[in-house]
Amino acid sequence: MVEQPLLKFEQRANEVVAMLPWVKKVNVKMSAQPAKPVFAGQLPKGLQTISNIIAVSSCKGGVGKSTIAVNLAYTLAGMGAKVGIFDADVYGPSLPTMVSPESRLLEMNPETRTIIPTEYLGVKLISFGFAGQGRAIMRGPMVSGVIDQLLTTTEWGELDYLVIDMPPGTGDIQLTLCQVVPLTAAVIVTTPQKLAFIDVAKGVRMFSKLKVPCVAVVENMCHFDADGKRYYPFGKGSDSVQVVQQFGIPHLFDLPIRPNLSASGDSGMPEVVADPQGEVAKTFQDLGVCVVQQCAKIRQQVSTAVTYDKSIRAIRVKVPASDEEFLLHPATVRRNDRSAQSVDEWTGEQKLQYSDIPEDIEPEDIRPMGNYAVSITWPDGFSQIAPYDQLESMERLVDLPQPAAAV
Repeated sequence: MVEQPLLKFEQRANEVVAMLPWVKKVNVKMSAQPAKPVFAGQLPKGLQTISNIIAVSSCKGGVGKSTIAVNLAYTLAGMGAKVGIFDADVYGPSLPTMVSPESRLLEMNPETRTIIPTEYLGVKLISFGFAGQGRAIMRGPMVSGVIDQLLTTTEWGELDYLVIDMPPGTGDIQLTLCQVVPLTAAVIVTTPQKLAFIDVAKGVRMFSKLKVPCVAVVENMCHFDADGKRYYPFGKGSDSVQVVQQFGIPHLFDLPIRPNLSASGDSGMPEVVADPQGEVAKTFQDLGVCVVQQCAKIRQQVSTAVTYDKSIRAIRVKVPASDEEFLLHPATVRRNDRSAQSVDEWTGEQKLQYSDIPEDIEPEDIRPMGNYAVSITWPDGFSQIAPYDQLESMERLVDLPQPAAAV
């Protein structure tokens, strides 16, 4: 297995601190604990104990997306994380070929009517290919229902990361996945071809609209070495660099054309497991560390994006990926609710009147909802969904309220 990142961080911390001239002895111990789910109460039961959900997407077939998804998952597992893989391609599931679990059929818990995932080398696995059906021949709405059922009724247990191998495209199935679960982040897979770039750009825009951060681009099959030279059969990847620059994706990783990487996918043993010290495994190690760090950063931003400051009786808002912080009056937020309880869906008539909300109203609880909104619970029991876009458009507090007097 690959080197655990906690040991890597611990070693690096020891080295950096030891370089200080006045330090005589260093003893660093990493005590970080796995992150807990941020959105647990708002999810189907099967997903409530998953801390991070990562989408690996290409929006174009044949670029090696499943290879990246599986090797990323086993890299994270090698780092000591609890990991699951969900193969969301019902029409052409790849997972049964790429791993070799002892049990190749999914089972159902007769008491709870939930699906028990199969496992390989400690990673939990779900794929339509393990359902005994092979490849699906069905229409889109039925496929969306199958994906929803497989994903939400599985007994995933406690996972640090669930890696979703997304099917190609940006249609109903992809949108269903993005709406059923709060994706923490996405990893984009492409090749150095203009045709691939065009489809990848569509996918990045889809994730952007759904408020899912894209944290890395993996450029697969970018080059190969022969006769002491390096060859770039698809060009030098200027399109991938363009994706990174145009959409602000922070990290780009290159993977070469390697026969052993392809062969490992067909053999049922991921390359990072077969050759944990090889060049490919090192690239996945870097990708894994990137995903871990970016997920932690995103979770921190989301958990503190909207908070209530009781001392000044104001709601503080700092939308993820924005440097601006602003204040909102709680009554303003409550009066701007756009749900069916406040606005007639047919006529657009405002049912909630300005005078219905007292000026001194205070929220009882504020919780994140995915990467796009918060759920605010008010004293009357009403739960308001407030998207970040809507909060940004509200009238802001300029004259700060006086701090509340101490009791």
